[in-house]
Amino acid sequence: MANKAGNIFHLFHNSFLVLLVILIPAMVQAQDTLRPIAKTMDTLIRPIPAPGTDTVGKKAQKAADSSRIALDAPPPHSPRKAALYSAVLPGLGQAYNREYWKMPLVYAALGTCTYFFVFNMSEYKTYRDAYRLRVDGNPDTHDEFEKTIQNPESLKVYRDYYRQNLDYSVLFFVLAYGLNIADATVFAHLRTFDMSDDLSIRISPTLINNRTLGIGVNILLGGKKSRSNSSFYAGR
Repeated sequence: MANKAGNIFHLFHNSFLVLLVILIPAMVQAQDTLRPIAKTMDTLIRPIPAPGTDTVGKKAQKAADSSRIALDAPPPHSPRKAALYSAVLPGLGQAYNREYWKMPLVYAALGTCTYFFVFNMSEYKTYRDAYRLRVDGNPDTHDEFEKTIQNPESLKVYRDYYRQNLDYSVLFFVLAYGLNIADATVFAHLRTFDMSDDLSIRISPTLINNRTLGIGVNILLGGKKSRSNSSFYAGR
């Protein structure tokens, strides 16, 4: 009885193996056959524009809307324009940067330098002419300081003093003019820099080069327009 059951089991086992050998190639072939059908079905499922739909017109409308948005956007702030405006007319670059409160400072600096230039030029010419009349050797010529300043060398000292101040006045005027241009250029660059209140620092343990244990410090600066992330590491 046991031998009969064993024979039945071996017969069923062998029949199952034969069935697997027959079915596996058939399943593989069926799978390869169904792949193009699946691709076709995927193509059919994709939405197809209805007849009469103007897809080209929609694309053109989107492009026109994008161009209109680009034209409506304000032009970028140009540091080159700010420098050029300040070079042509002092204070105009500050007005371009919308820093109108700086314009009186610019004109006050340039006006002060101009005033001292005119004053020193007038005094220099006065003492220069007086010194020339004093040393020309003609007793019939008189200068306006002959009763107050007897020594001709004193007139020369005054002349040289005001000539030196005249040179300083020119130098300070050039520096003020250049500072006016530099200020407009620098603040035009900084106009697009946003330093928000989003400042944070975080200290945490970290691995340096994936081998050494150390301390990492992450510093976050900036807001929407610009964001700076600086990392510092300390370890052995």
